[in-house]
This record gives sequence, structure tokens and C-alpha cells, in this order.
Amino acid sequence: MLAVHLEKGRVEIRKQPLPRVPDGFARIRLLAAGICSTDLELQRGYYGFSGTPGHEFVGEVTECADKQWIGKRVCGEINLYCGHCQWCKRGLGRHCPTRTVLGIVKHPGAFREFLTLPTRNLHVVPKSITTEQAVFVEPVAAACEILDQVKIPKGSPVAVLGDGKLGLLIAQVLQAHGARVHLFGRHREKMRLTEFCGVTTSVAGKSLPQREFPFAVDSTGSSEGLQATVNMTVPRGTVIMKSTMHGLVSIDTAVPIVNEITLVGSRCGRMEAAIPLLKSGKVRVDGMISDRFTLDRAPEAFAKAATKGVMKVLLTAPV
Repeated sequence: MLAVHLEKGRVEIRKQPLPRVPDGFARIRLLAAGICSTDLELQRGYYGFSGTPGHEFVGEVTECADKQWIGKRVCGEINLYCGHCQWCKRGLGRHCPTRTVLGIVKHPGAFREFLTLPTRNLHVVPKSITTEQAVFVEPVAAACEILDQVKIPKGSPVAVLGDGKLGLLIAQVLQAHGARVHLFGRHREKMRLTEFCGVTTSVAGKSLPQREFPFAVDSTGSSEGLQATVNMTVPRGTVIMKSTMHGLVSIDTAVPIVNEITLVGSRCGRMEAAIPLLKSGKVRVDGMISDRFTLDRAPEAFAKAATKGVMKVLLTAPV
């Protein structure tokens, strides 16, 4: 089978044997997968990564000891956890100290013709959600994680900085929750994708509101963006950090210390919270796909995904 391999910044195509299927696992044929900002950071050296990336995917189960899964169209939770430690018993397998992570930490990712995951990680994709829409289940779940971590009252003002893919999804998810979301970004045409649900949008210029929002989310992917997010937050407000960046991030810590601002790191979330939002149309993703490539054209796909202004780029199995 064909698989994408990252090595010292290079995007390579390699032939690999079919992955074996351990007890409790399923083998899944890739239908479509999305290149996200984390994948691009892995290419740049995040985590010292070498291997097959990819964690936003939808596929069809082709082999599994539990035959009820065969033929099911699925997406999957990316953390492979032990199920026995204190974190797993609390339902926080994403923090299991022995976990591996699909396409990121010690488990080959979805950018290959066939991948494997435990069946307990799988979610059946409803027929009403298209395959391309289903690629977004994982990043929508990451947006939903904010609401599991932070109690945002309905009607509360929330600033979201960054109009990339994740920022657009976060704005929609928080607006669907009942918050009054104000999205700041540099691309008016991108931000228009959120206006259907009532999100207020503003083109971010040199000056941004200061000390105005009780909750603010950084999804800019830059230390400057994180600093701006902190500056927009009222004293004793909360900043949710959603950017994945390779290397050190520098901010003026005097602002969150003096203003007693809470900084909350946030990563992946529960897919069972995301799927209904896509199914109901409260979160819309159809305008967020910029291009599609087959796996054998992965170097082109990564180059396209890294181009400024480009949104989601999809990889599919070769015809």
C-alpha cells in the first residue's frame, strides 16, 4: 500500500505492507483525510516527528474480529489509551501517560491507504454527513473541547482570533452554544462562512479591542496572536489557547499576571459532541475545502496546504 512519510521536512511516498490488526482493532481503508496545521508543524519538526502523519480522516472498515464493524464508514478518536490508569478511569484517555496518538506520537497516521485503530475509538458516520464533511469531525471535536473545559454562559461575549480552519469552526461551535461570538481575522471572504449563524466578524487591523472580552480564543498560530488575545481579555477573564506551534512562544507575562487572566491549553475533544453539530447543519464546512489530491500526490498537497490563504486540503486513496 502507499503511505505518506515525513522525514526532516521532506514529504515522501513509500510502499508499505498492510498494517496488522491486533485484538480489539479494526483495519480501515482511507476514503479521505485532511491536512491540518498540526501536520504542517510536524513537517517543520514539531515533536521531532518522523513517520506517517494524519489524524483527520474518514474511512471504511475492511477487517475486524467484531464483524458488526465491517463495511461501516467511520471516523476515529486519535488518542490510543490504556483504559486502566487514573486518567482513563476519569474518561480522560487523551491524557493517559502511556497513550499513543494517531499520526503524531508512536502510531502511524491516516495518510496511507489503510490504517488501524481500536474499535473503541471509532464512530460511525451518519449517512446524512458526506465523506468530505466527515473529515471535519476531528477538528470540530477540538472546537467542542473548549465547552468541556470552560463554562461559558449563554449570551456571553467571546472573541476568537484567527480565521483559519480551526478558528472558523470554533466560532461556529461557540455561537451554536449560545455565546455572542466576535471573530477577528485578516480575510473577510473566509469569515463570511460563519455569518450564517450570527457570528460578528471584523478584519483585524493594527489596533484591536483591549480589555473587552471575558473569554477569548487564540487560533492564530502565532505568538503575536496569543499576545493580542491576552490583551483583549478583561481582568480575571479566560484565554483559551488553540494554536499548535513548533518552537518557543514569547508573550509579555506581565499582562496575564497583573490582570489575573486564566490561560487554558486546549487540544482534541469528544467526537460524540461534534457529529450532531455537523448533522444538524449548525456547523457548516462545505466552503472550507480548497483542493483535493490523491495520496501519490502528497508532496503537492502539503505544498498547497502550506500556501497562505489556503483552507482545507484533502488527501484520498489512489483510484
